[in-house]
Amino acid sequence: QVQLVDSGGGSVQAGGSLRLSCAASRSTNYRYYIGWFRQDTGKEREGVAAIIDSVGGTTSADSVKGRFTISQDNAKSTLYLQMDSLRTEDTAMYYCAARPQWAGKLTAIQALQSTFFNYWGQGTQVTVSS
Repeated sequence: QVQLVDSGGGSVQAGGSLRLSCAASRSTNYRYYIGWFRQDTGKEREGVAAIIDSVGGTTSADSVKGRFTISQDNAKSTLYLQMDSLRTEDTAMYYCAARPQWAGKLTAIQALQSTFFNYWGQGTQVTVSS
């Protein structure tokens, strides 16, 4: 089992940047799929980006490609989401999530689907204003 704590959200103007962090209670490298999801009020939770293999391979939603970068610091057991060129439509609660690899292999598409993830952070709010 792993506990996740999200941080780094805030309010920013369109075009600005934020970096989200997710601190894990144990190393997730080699053992877990781990990623970021977001949910705006009245909408379904959607996948943003995920790390899908032990060498740092990633997948991301088309809406954030070229703007958001997912990375992890294994020494600190921390996952990051660097968000640049933010848009008002990026406003949402952002959550990190993890799934143990022993639970089964995920495709790149499945790694952006929240139903496949078992452990969740508490969320951090990102608000982008025009």
